[in-house]
Order: sequence, then structure tokens, then C-alpha cells
Amino acid sequence: MGKPTGFLEIERIENPYRDAEARLHDFEDLHAAQPVEARRAQAARCMNCGVPFCQSDFGCPLHNLIPEWNDLLYRGRECEALERLMMTAPFPEFTGRVCPALCEKACNLEDDATTNRDNELYLIETGFEKGWVQPRIPPVRTGRRVAVVGSGPSGLAAADLLNRLGHEVTVIERADRPGGLLMYGIPNMKLPKAVVERRVRLMEAEGVRFMLDTEADPAILKKYDAVLLCGGAKKPRALNVEDDGSNDVRFAVDYLTAATRAVLSGGESSISAKDRAVVVVGGGDTGNDCVGTALRQGCKSVVQLEMMPAPPVNRLTNNPWPEWPRTLRTDYGQLEAIHRQGGDPRVYETTVKRILPGQIETVKLKGFSPIPGTEQVIPCDLMLIAAGFVGCETATAERFGVALSQRGTMMPADGTHRLRDNLFSAGDMRTGQSLVVRALADGRAAAREVNQYLEGQV
Repeated sequence: MGKPTGFLEIERIENPYRDAEARLHDFEDLHAAQPVEARRAQAARCMNCGVPFCQSDFGCPLHNLIPEWNDLLYRGRECEALERLMMTAPFPEFTGRVCPALCEKACNLEDDATTNRDNELYLIETGFEKGWVQPRIPPVRTGRRVAVVGSGPSGLAAADLLNRLGHEVTVIERADRPGGLLMYGIPNMKLPKAVVERRVRLMEAEGVRFMLDTEADPAILKKYDAVLLCGGAKKPRALNVEDDGSNDVRFAVDYLTAATRAVLSGGESSISAKDRAVVVVGGGDTGNDCVGTALRQGCKSVVQLEMMPAPPVNRLTNNPWPEWPRTLRTDYGQLEAIHRQGGDPRVYETTVKRILPGQIETVKLKGFSPIPGTEQVIPCDLMLIAAGFVGCETATAERFGVALSQRGTMMPADGTHRLRDNLFSAGDMRTGQSLVVRALADGRAAAREVNQYLEGQV
């Protein structure tokens, strides 16, 4: 283990946020890194538990060997620690920034958990800085050709592993840049796009081919030995409310995509919150990203509506450790809104009743039922719907002749990844909307299944 008494002597310290006022004027990384001494001290807090829940299904879908690389980091053996991390984690530079750190919530130290996510990010960034991360080109090629449709987390993870197994991999992406959700669904301050592009360049050096601005069609089933669909769960949940059509109502992903395109081009966003009263409908991570983006664009005000009651501050008895704690969490966007506006932007147990010119009418809820007499009109020049997703796009399913599940996903009846013949699915397209780390794990699981299929075809 690390230092046997480390967790008793050393205080948990996360990578700090940059100053709120400073970061509200740019789209640069939210956090400031700490020096190596701080990271080694934090790694020393890992207890190497007899039963490390951090690497169990509760803690890490990738089953990262967390106590092992924390111990190596504590001892100053960063290169070895990185090698141990990359045995299971395909892209630590992504999960080290956007993963909610399930492993830390499953840590035996509970609320005083080891800073695994920050330690992971330190290791991979140190690896890139010192040249330890180099293209890993397969020594032998199988001659089998695989198409991965979609370059989001699951697609990149699957392509990465299939390439390492020696297959010739082509990633087909309909957008102008690879990365999917990582590129256009997550704001730059949360996941800098240079980080995504760096990984794509590395994968290209390893032999993965990317075809951009391309819509895949069923003809590829004959051109490739296997096809893996990783198109995500991009069908947004709409609001069934009265709307006279006079207000600006957008889906959150469209808004975030436009904002990222503007950051990358250095121009103005085609959907801007500047000088507008913004209402975000949805209290999850995407809604929080909309709040943070709207503030950076110079919105007049921002309100975030949530249908559910405010979560409890502490765990309830029906939500025991090591489960993910369903407790109140205030993320960077809400913290920035508090700094800028003087109050929490979230309004709980409230939904939209009507959309009006320049405003909306809200109503309070009990359960999911409106409470008569609680209607209120608030200013709204731009409404962003961040109410989640209801499955993959039906056009993709129809094009490939795949029947969707009741949840709108391409989940085979037997729970595997194989849809039929040489056609497979993975990630949110198969499981429904989930976390980046789960999409990475599912992409890797699908790659192994595709590999088994190809080995059987030899």
C-alpha cells in the first residue's frame, strides 16, 4: 500500500478550481493542477483495502487497478504507475476530467476518499509531457477489416482495442471532427478539445483511420468483416407543453455543440445566450454545462428548473455505501451562478407549463402532478431543454434494419453486443444514456466480442 498511516495524517485535497471570476471570462480548463509532491501525498492516502470497492462494479466499470497505481505513484514510480493504469483505462485524460469518480464514492474512506481522479489525470498528463505515451503499433495485422460507426467514447474505446488486437479499423463519423460527445457534447472548460484531438492523432499514428463528414449506410456490411455501431443515444426528450412558437427554444446538445464550434473557430456562437434571460430545463450534468456556458457567453440571468425534489445532503438508509450517493451536489456551473448572481440557479419541483413571448409560465409539482395556483411567469429569451435522451436516433436503426427496444436502444435480446451476422452495437446506443466511463467499458467489451467473432471466421 501507500503510506500505512497516510489517510490519518494527510488531508484530502482536490485539484482546485481556478478563480471563479477569472474562469467566467474564458472557456479554458476549470481546474489548476497541483505539483508532483501534492499528488504523491494524495496517493499515499490509499489504504490498499483487503476488498477494494474502488475497482469493483460499484466503483469502476473499467476495473482500474487503483490501489496498485496509487502505491506506485506514492513511491515516485510514475512511469510504472501509468503502465498499470493503461492496462485497463484506454483514455485516462478523458475520465480524469469528466468521470464523476464512482471509485471515490466507493472508497472505504467514504467522504474522505483518495483523490483517484486527480491522480489518474496527473499520471496521463505526465506521461504525455515526458514522452512516455507513444504510439503502440500492433506487431502483426490480422487482415480483418472493422468499421466503427461513431467516434464518441464507446467508438473510440472499441477502435483502440480492436486496433491493438491487430485488425484494420476505420472509424466513420458524420461530424466534421472526431470525438462525438467528447468533442461537441462536453464544453471546452470541462474537457479541452485539444485533449481529444491529441488522442485522435495518437490513434491515427497507431493505424486507426478516421472518415469524417460521412454518414454510414448498410453497404458497409459487405465492405468490412465486422461493423460496430456506436452512434450514442442522441434522441433528446422533448417537452410536451403549450408553445406559441415565438420564443427561442433549443435542445441542450445543439446549444453546446454551437458553443464549442464557436470556441474552436474563435467566432460567435450561432446560438448565443449573450444579454438574454436563460432558462435551463433539467438538473443533470448537461443542464449544469448549459448554465456554465450561458454565463461565459454573458447571459443576463440563468435559472435551472428541476422536476425532482432537492436531494438530501446526506445518504439515506436506502442508499448505503458503496452505492453512488444520491445526495445534493453543487457543480461548477451552479457555483459560478451563485458567484455571479448571488444565489443558486436551481428551482426544484418545478416545470414549464407554457412558453410565451419573452417569458415562460412555470408550475410547482407534487410528485409529477402540477399544483394548481402555483403558476409563475418568469423572463425567458432562450430556453434550453436538458431533460435527457430517449434512445438512439430512429433513422440509424431503420437504415440498418434494427428493431429498437422499448427504451429506444439497440440492445440484443440476449444482452450481448451482436445484433446479427457481422453487425454489433455498443455504448449508449446499446445501453441508453449513461456515463462516459461506462461507454468506454462497453466499447471495450464490444471490441472483445467482435474479435471473438472474427477469430471464428478465420
